[in-house]
Amino acid sequence: MSEPKAPTRRPGAGAGLLFLREEEMRQAQELMMLAWRDFGGVVDPVLESLGLGRAHHRILQLVGHHPGIAVGDLIDLLGITKQSLGRALTDLQERGYVTQEVGRRDRRLRLLSLTESGAAVERRLFDLQREKLMGVYRDVGAAAIDGFRRVVQGLMDERTRRVIEDVAAAAERAHRGGA
Repeated sequence: MSEPKAPTRRPGAGAGLLFLREEEMRQAQELMMLAWRDFGGVVDPVLESLGLGRAHHRILQLVGHHPGIAVGDLIDLLGITKQSLGRALTDLQERGYVTQEVGRRDRRLRLLSLTESGAAVERRLFDLQREKLMGVYRDVGAAAIDGFRRVVQGLMDERTRRVIEDVAAAAERAHRGGA
C-alpha cells in the first residue's frame, strides 16, 4: 500500500509575510494557550475558596452576561455535552447561584439567570479579570485592542458566532417583553 499524499497547499495572500511563518504561528498558539491559563488563574483563588471550578465560572460568566439564556444555547456556546453542563449547573442551582425557568412562548426552553448571590459571585470574578484586562488594554492602546478582538472573533467558528448573535437577539426580544 502506498503512503497517502499530503494535501497540496496553495499559498494564501499573505504566505510570504514574516508574521505568518510556522514559528510565528507556533508562538501565537503557545502564547494564547498560556495567556488563557494565566487569565483564568486570576480567579482561581476565589473559585477555590468557594469550592467552585472553572466550569462553574464559565457558566456564571455566560449566564451573567446573557440573562435568560436557554440551556441549549449555553451548551452550544460552551461546546460541551448536556451531561457535562448538568453536573456544574446542578451544583450552581443547589448553591442558590442560578435559577431556571420555563420559557413563556416555548415551554420546552429552560432559561437560566443568576440569583442575587450568583450575580455577586460572578461580579467578584469579573472584577478580578476586568482589572487584569484593563491594565493590558491601557498598555497596548486602541489599535491593538481592535486587532485582538478581530483575531479572537476570527478564531471562533461560524456556528459560535451565530449562537452569540442568536443569544443577543433573544435577549433583546426578552428585554422588549416578547420572550
